[in-house]
Amino acid sequence: MEKEKQLRWMRLDNAAKIYPAARRRSWNCLFRHSATLNEEVDVSVMQNALEVTVKRFPSIAVRIKRGVFWYYLEEIEKAPHIQKEFSYPMARMSFRDIGKCAFRVVCYKKRVAVEFYHAITDGSGGLCFLKTLLAEYLTQKYGISVPAEKGVLDINQKPSKAELEDSFLKNDGPVALSRKEATAYRLRGTLENDGYLNLVTGILDAEKLHKMSKQYNVSITTFLTAVMIYSIINIQNRTTPNKKRQKPVKVLVPVNLRKIFGSETLRNFALYVTPGINPRLGDYTFEEIITLVHHQMGYEVNAKNLAAKMAANVGAERTFILKIMPLFIKNIAMKVVFNLFGERKSSITISNLGVVDIPEVMKPFIERFDFILGEQAICTNACSVTTYNGKMNITFLRTVRESEVEREFFCFLRKLGLEIKVESNKR
Repeated sequence: MEKEKQLRWMRLDNAAKIYPAARRRSWNCLFRHSATLNEEVDVSVMQNALEVTVKRFPSIAVRIKRGVFWYYLEEIEKAPHIQKEFSYPMARMSFRDIGKCAFRVVCYKKRVAVEFYHAITDGSGGLCFLKTLLAEYLTQKYGISVPAEKGVLDINQKPSKAELEDSFLKNDGPVALSRKEATAYRLRGTLENDGYLNLVTGILDAEKLHKMSKQYNVSITTFLTAVMIYSIINIQNRTTPNKKRQKPVKVLVPVNLRKIFGSETLRNFALYVTPGINPRLGDYTFEEIITLVHHQMGYEVNAKNLAAKMAANVGAERTFILKIMPLFIKNIAMKVVFNLFGERKSSITISNLGVVDIPEVMKPFIERFDFILGEQAICTNACSVTTYNGKMNITFLRTVRESEVEREFFCFLRKLGLEIKVESNKR
């Protein structure tokens, strides 16, 4: 497929602008999608598949460049070389690396993983890229014909304008919602001195968890968010027994806006809500927490409220003074905004990608999908969830040595009657 000249460069979408501006050495801004095949990956075939796939994704196969007023995306000339697995996932990607290519493909035995710099896409866009890459790989390797459905794109079809649009600019509301929120309880621990990222994955029966959430008349995301809040409240009770000195426990939950606003974009199009509990008001049972989280999510996750959140971000971008402000000054301002309204307003992030569905012809070749959030700027822990073939994988990533959060979380799920198999990259 020939590249279209008008797609040689693009502005960053509204959500992406914060990532290069607020970057720091300890903050990767990466996330990873991976698939485990039923046999070892043929790296040479995967490289050929990648060469074809990148031409279908001009907004993802890019590098980040610095302009006078904004950072921008520039298409890469060819696909990056597939890399070998590092000692741990999502090893630091320097800004020099991002200036060459803003994603990388990593193969290890049966697993192929794609690690994305968050400025180019979100979890949904990244998963679409991985599915299409896998479809092309299986086509070249085994000669099968994979239909363009369930997130697999037709590599012979030109990208549509809808795939490349900044949907924030199209769907922001008439009134901006205030960003002001109470500062949340912060998890702490002993930082790994060499930057090692600890991973713990709990694997459980998705249908059993679904039935359990329905017993409480809530969604799976609401159920897991309530379990997380309950777990962190228990940790705070141990570290800060004095109720008067405790802080709210809030969980940052990303919301995919595509279905809500009818968008087909492959760029970033997600916002977040932060349901939580103020433990200073008293002790809460799990049933009380799950009820409160359910109502908070219901109040916040609707088109009008989310459009007002978009308006707060888009409005700032459209300000004339900000438009003409040199990039180095914008960077300072955006770092201040991020520090004030970023991760300090939540204790942890939990991102549920949902059920990964693929064309039937691909299923015999793929055993497993995983989704991992990268390290956060301030928070020491992050949690991501994905489901495939009846199995739910709940993965915790942490930058500290202590495994207190995931231990509390999985132990509580076991108390509720769920069986969990736990994997770890503990060294």
